[in-house]
Amino acid sequence: EVQLVESGGGLVNPGGSLRLSCVASGFNVSENGVAWYRQTPGDERRMIAGISSVGDVVRYADSVKGRFSISRDNATNTVYLQMNNVNAEDTAVYYCFARYLIIPYWGQGTQVTVSS
Repeated sequence: EVQLVESGGGLVNPGGSLRLSCVASGFNVSENGVAWYRQTPGDERRMIAGISSVGDVVRYADSVKGRFSISRDNATNTVYLQMNNVNAEDTAVYYCFARYLIIPYWGQGTQVTVSS
């Protein structure tokens, strides 16, 4: 059974940092691309970072480029999202996403709130 479980969300001050984790089961993150999305109330879910299965190619939405970093640890089958210099616009529910054998899978989401 494929599962994605996010953790690491919470309350963070503007300018602070947070690291989100996505632990995958049922497939290997080393062999499958994984992405992070986020969603705010009334808005659609938007991709903010992705890492490919081949060559570790990464891409970012313009809104987070230079501040966020996606990486993976094959030993623990985990994909991370390092969030630096956060601001109020980064407040959202963050979701891990993977498409395995053409089937899309989502994690349950983790809330990130940026506020002083």
